[in-house]
Amino acid sequence: MYQTLIVRYGEISLKGKNRYKFEDSLVRNIRYALHELAHGRIRKAFGRIYVDIQHDNWGTIVQRLSTVFGITSISPVLHCSLTMEAIEQSTLTLMEQSQGKTFKVSTKRANKRFPIDSMTVSRELGAHVLNHFPQLTVDVHHPDINLQIELRDNGAYLFNSTIPGSGGMPVGSSNKGLLLLSGGIDSPVAGYLTMKRGVTLEGLHFYSYPFTNERSKDKVIELTRILAGYAAQGKLKLWVAYFTEIQKALEKNPYSGLKITLMRRMMLRIAHTLAEREGALALITGDSLGQVASQTMESISTINAVTNMPIFRPLISMDKQEIIDIARRIQTYETSILPHEDCCTVFVPKNPATRPRLEQALEAESHLDIPGLVEEAISRTESLIVSHKIDFL
Repeated sequence: MYQTLIVRYGEISLKGKNRYKFEDSLVRNIRYALHELAHGRIRKAFGRIYVDIQHDNWGTIVQRLSTVFGITSISPVLHCSLTMEAIEQSTLTLMEQSQGKTFKVSTKRANKRFPIDSMTVSRELGAHVLNHFPQLTVDVHHPDINLQIELRDNGAYLFNSTIPGSGGMPVGSSNKGLLLLSGGIDSPVAGYLTMKRGVTLEGLHFYSYPFTNERSKDKVIELTRILAGYAAQGKLKLWVAYFTEIQKALEKNPYSGLKITLMRRMMLRIAHTLAEREGALALITGDSLGQVASQTMESISTINAVTNMPIFRPLISMDKQEIIDIARRIQTYETSILPHEDCCTVFVPKNPATRPRLEQALEAESHLDIPGLVEEAISRTESLIVSHKIDFL
C-alpha cells in the first residue's frame, strides 16, 4: 500500500548555512543503508527526505533506517495529487488499513498555494471519514488513529504512524575518533554513542597472546561487526595492537599496585601515536566514573597525563545498569559477556591503586623502556576492515 517513506531529522535543521552538508551526509548514509533499494529514489525537500519504495517489505526497510544516525522518525505514507478528491480517496484507503475506535485528522499546509486552509481540510476529511466509517468517533486528545496530512509542492502525503529513529547526527559529519575497544560491555556502548554524534570511528584493541587467546580477539571482531551496522558505510577499521611485551614488562615491575595505571598509560601512548598517524582527532574510552580502580578521578588524571589529545568518555556519568540497557538495545551485550578475557582483566592486581599520583607513576615507569615498548607495539600492530552484514538485502 505504501509508496514512500518520510524521513525526518532534528538537529540538522538548526545548522544554518552548513545545513546542506549534514543533509547530504544523511542522504549518503540512507543510500548505503538501503543499497540498491533506494538507488535513484531518494528525494530531499526542505525539512524532509523522501524515500520511494517499491517493495512489500517496507517494515524491514524502516527497521534498517531506524539505525541510521541523524534520523529522528520515519513514517510510511500514501502520496497523491493535490486535489481534494485524490486526498479523500487516499484517506479512505489508509483508514481501511487502520485499527481503532477513535481518530483525529491533522493537516499541515506547507504549500500555501493550495486553496483550502489546513483547518478546513482537516474538518472536511474528518466528515468524509465519519460518512464512510460510522463506527468511529472523533477524539482530538488521545485518538487511536492519528491521521496526518502534509500538503507540499509535489503532492499530498498521508500517514498515521511515526516510527522513532536513532536521532543524533549523521556519521561522517564530524571528524574521526579512535575507540579503545576491549571485549567488555562498556567500550562498545561508548563507540555507539560517539558515532551517534557524527564521529567516524576506528577501533583499537590490545591483544596479548598467549596471555589472551584467539577467541578473545574473535569476540572483539564480532563487537566491531555489530558497531559497523551503525557506521556510514557499514564497515569499521579495527587495529589490533601487539601488547604482549608490554604486559611482560609490567609483570616484572615492582610497583604491582600500579600495574593497571601503568598499563592504561601505555595504552594511551600507543593510541595517541596511532591516532596522530591516522588523522583521528580524539580518543574514546568506556570509562564510567568510579566504576573500577582505574576510573577514579585520581586514576583518570594520572592516566591522562601521557597525552594532550582530547579523550571522549560518553559513559562517564552513567551507572552500570544504564550502560547494560544500551548494550542490550544495540545488541552488543550478549557478545560482551562471553567468557573470553582481555588483557585488562587477565592482569588485574589483587590490590590495585585507586588514588595513584602522577609522581608515583613516573617513578614506576623509570624502570621501563617506554619508547622502545611503544615503538615495538606500533610496528607489530595489524589492521582489518570489519563489515556489517545486512541480512534483508
